[in-house]
Amino acid sequence: MDGITFQKLRDIEARFAEVESRMSDPAVAQDPPVYQKLAREAKEIAPIVERYRAYKDALQELAKVQEMVKAETDPELKELAHEEARSLEAKRDALDAEIPALLVPKDPNDDKNVLLEIRAGTGGDEAALFAGEVFRMYQRYAERQGWKVDVVSLSRTGQGGIKEAIAMVEGDRVYSKLRFESGVHRVQRVPVTEGSGRIHTSAITVAVLPEAEEVDVKIEPKDLRVDTFCSSGPGGQSVNTTYSAVRITHLPTNTVVSCQDEKSQIKNREKALKVLRSRLYEMALEEQQKKIASDRKGQVGSGDRSEKIRTYNFQQARVSDHRIGLTLHRLQEVLDGDLDEIVAGLIAHYQAEKLKPPADAGRPSGDKPTAAPVR
Repeated sequence: MDGITFQKLRDIEARFAEVESRMSDPAVAQDPPVYQKLAREAKEIAPIVERYRAYKDALQELAKVQEMVKAETDPELKELAHEEARSLEAKRDALDAEIPALLVPKDPNDDKNVLLEIRAGTGGDEAALFAGEVFRMYQRYAERQGWKVDVVSLSRTGQGGIKEAIAMVEGDRVYSKLRFESGVHRVQRVPVTEGSGRIHTSAITVAVLPEAEEVDVKIEPKDLRVDTFCSSGPGGQSVNTTYSAVRITHLPTNTVVSCQDEKSQIKNREKALKVLRSRLYEMALEEQQKKIASDRKGQVGSGDRSEKIRTYNFQQARVSDHRIGLTLHRLQEVLDGDLDEIVAGLIAHYQAEKLKPPADAGRPSGDKPTAAPVR
């Protein structure tokens, strides 16, 4: 481990001690927002500090044992010391490989809930049917993770497909696991309505937006126009008789959100405001990231088949994620919510990319690579 990494670890350990000290302050304990923020920070850096301390202990123990190996004259005791040294070296090497990955800067949204949006793209009814299957896939994955899925709005087609589905997904580290699902998902199969047996290719878009908290986005009441209207679709006797559905327009950005999933106007308003806050937060993030030329991934594009991030091929029972070159021949299991291998692969790829040195690492500032002289 190099000196720069050691200095980072020392700084993180010092910050951890400072955070713990502040959390023990009675004044801070009586300020829930400040205390919660410190608790989140402590939880985030605690694994790094734990492994750094284990690494230091391993180095100290190894130094002692190596001295024993040099000084010991009894062959049996010397061999026992050698064995202990080899064990400590293995522990040191394992921590040496693990710690750099923990130092990868975490996305500040990793612990947040998400707003999941799925829309049918190219392919008409077949795309809508596939959108329904993908939505169910995420619902099943959420069940496996112990997350809660709260449907905000659902627009169905006559054949049982989905034009658009919007849901809040709440639970532990939802955004960190779903963030790479954003993009175009392509399906290749023979539609039920296809008599000649030809394979069709359709596409849907998936967007995963971190849920915005009230402290993230400030919405002024004067900037909102709230309209109420009668719900449509399933819902019992209250449908078309009470103005429970809510449409909120954010006037400065002309962003419109509607919700009619609940029978209560108050609950629909709360859900609509959550969606609006998340969309405004995402807009603010995108604007900020444009200014710093960030290479943000996961754009959903236009929904065209050519902009795919993943392909689901039914004829070959195959799922391929084109960003990491991962292919699984167990399509049905994936659609049943078994996304662990795909999610783990995408996270590992992201961390590996973050750990790569810059292309110009080692060159003096301002220098540019030059072509070799022609001979």
